[in-house]
Amino acid sequence: MPEPATTPSIACDLLVLGSGAGGLAAAVTAAHLGLAVVLAEKEPLLGGTTAWSGGWMWVPRNPLARAAGIEEDIERPLAYLRHELGERFDEAHARAYLEAAPRMVDFFRRHTALQFIDGNAIPDFHGRTPDAALGGRSVCAAPFDARRLGARRGLLRPPLAETTLWGMGIASGAELRHFLNALHKPASFAYVARRVLGHGRDLLLHRHAMRLVNGHALAGALAASAFEAGVDVRTRHAARRLLRDGARVHGAVLDGPDGPLRVEAARGVVLACGGFPHDAARKKALLPHAPNGTEHRSAAVWADTGDGLRLGESAGGIVDASQTSAAALAPVSLVPRADGTVAHFPHLIERAKPGLIAVREDGRRFVNEADSYYDFMQALLAATPAGRPVQAWLVCDHAFIRRYGLGAAKPAPLPLRGWLANSYLRRGRTLAELAGACGIDAGGLQATVARWNAMAAAGRDEDFAKGETLYNRVQGDAAAGHANPCMAPVERGPFYAVRVVPGSLGTFAGLKTDTDARVLDASGAPIPGLYAAGNDMNSLMGGRYPSGGITLGPAMTFGHLAARHAAGTPADADLH
Repeated sequence: MPEPATTPSIACDLLVLGSGAGGLAAAVTAAHLGLAVVLAEKEPLLGGTTAWSGGWMWVPRNPLARAAGIEEDIERPLAYLRHELGERFDEAHARAYLEAAPRMVDFFRRHTALQFIDGNAIPDFHGRTPDAALGGRSVCAAPFDARRLGARRGLLRPPLAETTLWGMGIASGAELRHFLNALHKPASFAYVARRVLGHGRDLLLHRHAMRLVNGHALAGALAASAFEAGVDVRTRHAARRLLRDGARVHGAVLDGPDGPLRVEAARGVVLACGGFPHDAARKKALLPHAPNGTEHRSAAVWADTGDGLRLGESAGGIVDASQTSAAALAPVSLVPRADGTVAHFPHLIERAKPGLIAVREDGRRFVNEADSYYDFMQALLAATPAGRPVQAWLVCDHAFIRRYGLGAAKPAPLPLRGWLANSYLRRGRTLAELAGACGIDAGGLQATVARWNAMAAAGRDEDFAKGETLYNRVQGDAAAGHANPCMAPVERGPFYAVRVVPGSLGTFAGLKTDTDARVLDASGAPIPGLYAAGNDMNSLMGGRYPSGGITLGPAMTFGHLAARHAAGTPADADLH
């Protein structure tokens, strides 16, 4: 549709497209540095996939770890990345990130509404890799009081409903353990009762959750910081095209509720539109397991359809197609909703708990279920014969599902009948009956469970070494009293299963940039005035997944660096 001859126009210093962590970090930093900032979000709500995330960031040598006495030279995490990424290791980007990320955390702690909690007990994913850490390399957004958003609270995207309890987010770590132990420990019951009553009060008074946690807290705190810093935040404004003067990018034309709007941005444009998890054409081109572009079911928000990548390419940018994996792979289950839509539930937590196995249609295990979501999916892709659907079943018994839940189905005392009625959950009185309900080979499943139960009794997984790394054990349940915190027999019916298919938490393949987040053209030269952050920026991890938080950490850091460059502030300058 052509633009009217008299398209309204506004001017600013920096235009940011997208309101996830990368975009908001750029906007808040730029405003703090004195720039006039417009942030445009095509959706009615702010926060992007960040608001649905766990909120964790991988930041080695961060201020919270150092305050706790955890000190390490930059060469250690650099060496870990070198081992993990292999031929995809990019020392310039890795070093720039490891130097800037702690400063990013310090900036947001000192100057914004965003505060952090430490992940000093959270290990890297691959404990057998040289220079992996047992903890001290992670931070998460601290719980955030949404009252600070005032009347704008309704602009914040809520968390994915299926990951909440009646719309109430549950923080990972100690809080989640309280919820899982609510029927077993009086102190946990009291904690949960206080949280539920407080949430009910907030719903009555405010119609929204007020205590935000995880990625919801990260998005909320960043949004509040943007409003407080004077950022001109415009929802329902989608970028139609970039404005260019030769090679230089100096703004964009947006489609808003009142029609087209021309935004002149003297310092340039930051692309932070969330990557391409729901762009079928790009998935078809870059994900071998999605030959039609539809077989990959990402848990990212539906608005992430590759807008930023297409805008970047229109200005001469290049999307890197050489990543080991173009997506941050994770198993998802497909959750039917009452309105006829289907939610994509990411399975991040229960796979390591004692008493769950994952099998393919032959009834056989194929993976250490307690390994990372990315490693789980890599194993499933490798184990699936050509021409067969890429899918697996998470299988457990009645004791497990009532203790830990299974996917979107919550543990006791919440009922299972709705999940059984809509066939999200499959159930069988016997393993053979469950196999029939799922289309799994019954003999294979029975043999697998018999072997699993024998190994669980001994506390050692002789097939896939489940529970033998610290990451596995932290994700398991040591308090359950089993010989291995990730293993327990699957023995008492009824038995349950949920199907998982290929998905992701977002995408890795993005626009090539330099270490200041400037988008590069085909010759490797920076395109003046064009930056990329978040999943629009090519992941420095080369399509691999060495630790939790390797998406949000770089998103925040390179959004912060993009703003510094646009403002003419050196990356290592102290910000007062």
